[in-house]
Amino acid sequence: MVELATTMFARETGFSGPDLYRLFAEYTDGLGEYAGWGGGAESRWQTFQRGLKLLTREHQVRFLLELCEYDGYIKHGRPSDEQIAKLRALLLAESAPGSDASGERLATLEDWKSVQTSWRQALDKIHSDPEGAITATRTLLESTCKHICDERGVAYENSWDLSRLYKAASGAMNLAPDQHTEQVFKQILSGVSTVVIGLGAMRNSLSDAHGRGKNAVRPAPRHAKLAVNAGFAIAGFLIDTHIERPAS
Repeated sequence: MVELATTMFARETGFSGPDLYRLFAEYTDGLGEYAGWGGGAESRWQTFQRGLKLLTREHQVRFLLELCEYDGYIKHGRPSDEQIAKLRALLLAESAPGSDASGERLATLEDWKSVQTSWRQALDKIHSDPEGAITATRTLLESTCKHICDERGVAYENSWDLSRLYKAASGAMNLAPDQHTEQVFKQILSGVSTVVIGLGAMRNSLSDAHGRGKNAVRPAPRHAKLAVNAGFAIAGFLIDTHIERPAS
């Protein structure tokens, strides 16, 4: 991933030396002052890789995602759309390692565009907008539950909260804890229900869905990662079950 990013932003295409110093200065002062390229100074790619090594892994991901979205002047030219898409996919997969596995069947479902949109938004916002990522995860789960209820003929009201929607959708697929006698399954499914309740509470207290006071706690990317990964796992489980156990 580092080599791909270096090729994109500090070799044939990418930023000038002064611009690299300026961009890294928003994250670290470890590069020092830009001193020009005379007298055997390091190349742009060396500056780029040295700058990345000065950042924490979380800041590396955030920094590279910002470069992928950069819409200002780039002296040596913008990387190709294919390169940007590849790097973004690698970075986002690292933030939510289960996203591909959880969502592999989502693309096969017709008329699930709103769920697909929320899925992408949750991934895209983990580092740039943690509050928005948490909101998108809640929306993802709500939409998933509603789509399942719609396709199984289960009635619900738009005013229902996430916990109630999940109960309706999971019950329609025999996933409610009280629908099982094996203790291990009851425990696992009870745990999933608890996580759903927690995600709803997390969204209410930490996301951008409501106004907040001056001293309100703001979520960090690690909080968004927790919410997104948990939400993806549950949504993926619901979608897999919905496909494998079609309504009779």
